Formats: sequence, C-alpha cells, structure tokens
Amino acid sequence: MIHSLLIQPGQMTLADLRTVWLSPVQASLPAEAYEAMRASSAAIQSIVDQGDAAYGINTGFGKLAKTRIPDDQLEALQRNLILSHSVGSGEPMSAATVRLVMVMKAASLARGYSGVRPVVVDTLLAVLNAGIVPRIPVKGSVGASGDLAPLSHMTLALMGEGEVWYQGQWQPAAQALNAAGIAPLTLAAKEGLALINGTQVSTALALHGLFMAERLLEAGTVIGALSVDAAKGSDAPFDPRIHAVRGQPGQIASAAVTRALLQGSQIRLSHLDNDERVQDPYSLRCQPQVMGACRDLIAQAARTLLIEANAVTDNPLVFTDTGEVLSGGNFHAEPVAFAADTLALAISEIGAISERRIALLIDSTLSGLPPFLVNNPGLNSGFMIAHVTAAALASENKSHAHPASVDSLPTSANQEDHVSMATYAGRRLAEMADNTATILGIEWLAAAQGVDFHRPLLTSQRLQKAHAVLRAQVPFYAHDRLFAPDIEAAKTLVMQGRAAEGNADVLSLLWGDGA
Repeated sequence: MIHSLLIQPGQMTLADLRTVWLSPVQASLPAEAYEAMRASSAAIQSIVDQGDAAYGINTGFGKLAKTRIPDDQLEALQRNLILSHSVGSGEPMSAATVRLVMVMKAASLARGYSGVRPVVVDTLLAVLNAGIVPRIPVKGSVGASGDLAPLSHMTLALMGEGEVWYQGQWQPAAQALNAAGIAPLTLAAKEGLALINGTQVSTALALHGLFMAERLLEAGTVIGALSVDAAKGSDAPFDPRIHAVRGQPGQIASAAVTRALLQGSQIRLSHLDNDERVQDPYSLRCQPQVMGACRDLIAQAARTLLIEANAVTDNPLVFTDTGEVLSGGNFHAEPVAFAADTLALAISEIGAISERRIALLIDSTLSGLPPFLVNNPGLNSGFMIAHVTAAALASENKSHAHPASVDSLPTSANQEDHVSMATYAGRRLAEMADNTATILGIEWLAAAQGVDFHRPLLTSQRLQKAHAVLRAQVPFYAHDRLFAPDIEAAKTLVMQGRAAEGNADVLSLLWGDGA
C-alpha cells in the first residue's frame, strides 16, 4: 500500500517516519517550502555573482577549502564532488532505510537554509515517488563531515549515475530515470555539498533500530509475562505500590502492562496459596525494572532522533534574513551516535533477560516443568540446544553493544579530527535486533510449551492471544523434530510485531507517561 505524505519541513512526526519506514510513499511539500528554497538559492547565486569566496560554493572542500574555483567550473566542481565521494562499500541499504534517508534529506533542504534550487528537492521526491531506490552501500561513513559517501551514492541516482533498484531489478540509474520520465539533475553551486553533507543516513539507520527496539520491547513484555505463567511465577512483584515508591516511569508502565497481561490466569490462581517458593528469580521478578529501563532509553533515543530527523545538518548554512553564509558543524552526528548506542543497550538487555528466562524454563529444578520442555527427556533433547543458540546470540549482542561513539579516527588530513562513528552505531542495530528477535522467538516457543504442559489450566485471556498467534505457525513440540524452522517462524513473528497482536491497547501504556 502506498501512502500520501505531506512533508512539513521541521515538523515531521515519528508517525510520519514510521509510515515511510513501513511502506512506499507519495511525498510532497507545502507551497511555502518553495518560497524558502528560492530565497536561499538566490542568496547563493548573489555570492557567485559578487565573486566573494565562500566555502563549498566556489572553493574546494575540506582541507582544500582555500582553493578558489573559477565560476565556469562550479558545475564541474559539484559533479566531481559526488563522483569522488561515492566510495561506499558493502551490501546495499534496505529500501526502507533509503526511503527514510530521501525523505529526511528532502525535508532538511526544504527548510531553506541549504541554498539549493527547488528542482533539486523536486527531483529527489520524484525519484522517491517513482519507487526508484538508489544503491547506497552500508559502509563508508564515520558520521562527520556528515554521511558523505552514502549520501553521494544517493545523489548519483539523481544525476543519472550509479545503480538503482527499480521494477524488481538492479539497473543503471539513467535507464530507470528515463523509464520513469525524470530528467537527470545537473548540480549548481553548493548543491552537491548540500545533498551529501548531513546526518540523514546515520539517522535513518538509527530510526530503523528505534522502530525495531519498540517492537522488541513489546514482544519481550508479552513473552516475558507468558514465561511467568509457564514457570508458575508470582504476580506479586508487579504490584503497583512497589513501583510507585521508586518512581521510574518506564518501570511503572512495564509493571502495569505485565499485571494486565497476567490478569485472570487460571495457572496463577492454582498456586496462589501454599506455594513453597518465596521469591522468583530476577528474570521473572525484575522484568519491570529491566524492561522499564529499556523503555526509558528507547523513549529518550526517540526524542533525539525525531529532532535530528527535522534538523538542518549540512554546511555551510544560508541565512537569508541577513544574507550571511555561515560555516559550522551541524553535520557532526554525535547526538545520533549517542542515541544509537543507547538503543544498542536496550536491544541487548531485552535479549539478555529473555535468554535467562529460557534457561529458567528448561531447568526443571527451577521451573517445575519437564527437563528441556519435552516429554521423555533423554530420548528427546527438546529445547536444550535452542537455548544454546539464544545464549550465543545474547553474547554476540554484548559485543555489539560496546559504544561506537567513544571511537574516533581523524580524517581529511586532520581537518576532520574528531568524528562520531554514528553511521556504524546505527548500522549495527539491525543485526542486534535480528539477534534479539531470535532469542525472543525461542523464549516464545519455550513459554508456550510450558503453558501447554499446565493444561487443562489456561493462562490469561490476553496471553492466550499470544499463544494462539504462535501456535497458528508452530505446533506443540511433542518429540524431537527439525527445530530450526520453528525458531525461524517465531523470530519472523517477533520481527513483524505480531507478538503484540490482540494486546495493542494494553501495550500502548508502555509509551504513555508511565502512570
């Protein structure tokens, strides 16, 4: 399904960005944006006409900023910039990520501080609306001076250069533009620099991590509650009074959601009295404390990334009210790097506590369930090695969670002597999310298996929905069978957000004010 999106420069919402991430869009700009771009472009042309030296307009770039470029070579200067900076490597970014990049770049340029003509943004949106996806390699940016290499690969497509995905295949950009009736763009003074300077790639990669983290948090909340019932855990640790006296908003919200998910469980009622266990292990009992803290980190990252998605981050910037062109450093993606590093912590911890619950469920001395969650253990290994997979992925995520932002290598002959590494910080979130989705998928299988062993007692009506979603894809594990397809099916459900199916109303409390 293709959605219409009116880009309000500087005022996009997370809902707008999720729409772009989820599916192709037909994007447009309000009329006032064109007025701002025309004024900004006119200011650049005035500088060219006056012959004043201005960085990126009629000079070289980076360490070559002192080199003055003649007016008759300004178009060549911009073209050469794009060609020389298109040096990315690795696999192409996903179509969803590229859509985010293009929308955010259009929104940034349309604010009227970048000195580009309206035709530049119109061409960018025409390519987006035609479903043409520039081939942008995932590697090759240090997150300052902007995402130069990946944004250069995007700009190549506007010029009719490079490769794009169009109508189900990779093909030359010139061929795709011709088929779509789009004229290749010839760049004027500063326009190439405006297109490739900025944090849109880092931000798009981090936004993908954010949207997956939100799904993982919801999935982990539902599946964690199912594990509580599977292990015959207590719901007392979720009493609102406990969390109110601490006051952490995410913890309060997480406890409220978990209480609602468990309410009415026949399994819980069966051991409400005379249960010899005094306290449950932390992976059951401390879910609000852990998942609530993850929720707060995700919410904080969301605020930072939304600001960045609406920001003007190229350099230099044109201020038409005074006619000044000012050089600064908005291209430095440190805020994005910190946000991505924060998301990495949350994604890793959601998986880490899930792995611990799997270990609990397969241990009959802790869970009271059959060893390794299978009948006739010994002949059947059950979930024994599925847990090993979860442990391997949780351990891998710990390494990935090391902050990228603490690293910096100087570039451009030490002109760009401190960088953010935000692009890698955002890029690694996709793999981490995949790992955590697999861990949660394994826990979902284990928790459903545990709940099934308690029949005829049933879990709560809300958790029965989560159980049913899984069982529609994966049957009860009665004896050993090829297990990998089951895990892949459960992981896919998590990635699609289907663990939350039927419980969206209560899960929405996670993203409120914590009350």
